[in-house]
Amino acid sequence: MPATADQPAYSEFSTVGVPVEDAFAYWRELLSTTFVQLVAEPVGDGSFRGRIEKVPCGDVELSTVAASGQIVRRTRTLIDRGNEEYVLASIQLEKCGRIEQDGRIAVLTAGAMAFYDSTRPYSLQCDEPCSQLVVQVPKRELSIRDTRQLTARTLGSGTPGTVVSTFLMSLRDAARDDAAQTAVLFPHAVGLLSAAASFASSSELGPRDVNALVRQQVSDFLHRNFADSRLDAHTVAQACNVSRRSLYRVVGDEGVAGQLRRIRIERAKQMLVHNPARPIGAVATACGFDSESGFHRAFRELTGQTPGDYRQAQALS
Repeated sequence: MPATADQPAYSEFSTVGVPVEDAFAYWRELLSTTFVQLVAEPVGDGSFRGRIEKVPCGDVELSTVAASGQIVRRTRTLIDRGNEEYVLASIQLEKCGRIEQDGRIAVLTAGAMAFYDSTRPYSLQCDEPCSQLVVQVPKRELSIRDTRQLTARTLGSGTPGTVVSTFLMSLRDAARDDAAQTAVLFPHAVGLLSAAASFASSSELGPRDVNALVRQQVSDFLHRNFADSRLDAHTVAQACNVSRRSLYRVVGDEGVAGQLRRIRIERAKQMLVHNPARPIGAVATACGFDSESGFHRAFRELTGQTPGDYRQAQALS
């Protein structure tokens, strides 16, 4: 379900405070409420503990799941009861997990991801306490309709899964802190998931998919590091593991400098409004400008106003 102004940006549920004898029954119900209808059983005889932190990001929901060992199954009976059509992906954060679907088993170690489809039976298993980031998106939102070739395939180191996993983990953290300011990145999550799914399905990315992954990687890096006044194309290319020539090819006419300037000005606009007592020079420094005069010039070029005029106009609106 897309995040809306009335929908909480972050919610947390856990077995803390639930009587030990009721903890797993509560957890089983929580899993079905958060994701799709599921059956589950614990692994081991000890007391069960579990926690889910859920962050809606537009059409994508990101849920951090940390729990004791368990086996979770999506059965044909549960599938027939409803019309829940989602593609999900698990990104392993700690320890090891397994996903089984369509006759394949994906083994996940930290950083690896794999897809599964709610319209067919699957199982997830962790034999010891572990944590995962579970990504859930309506099946209709992805560019791939037939998912039978992409499920339960491990996307680990050296694959596009690493780029997508890093972006989604960063998006989760940013959206948890400030969903409104991060909303501009939400649509990119679907595009990157489609690209990773395409790779899992065919083991080969087309030029458009590769460019989309690099483009999003660059955008993510710039959004995370815009406050560094020393940032330049060489630094960005090095951080994203691409040549400067490839970098210029995928970022388009705006270029790295243009993207960076736009990101900095958007952040400055937010700071000018939400921190009305903060000196304009301090805003410039916080947004990565090495001089107040350069900030004034860039701000006027993109907005048609000086920073002071913009702040005053927003205060009166």
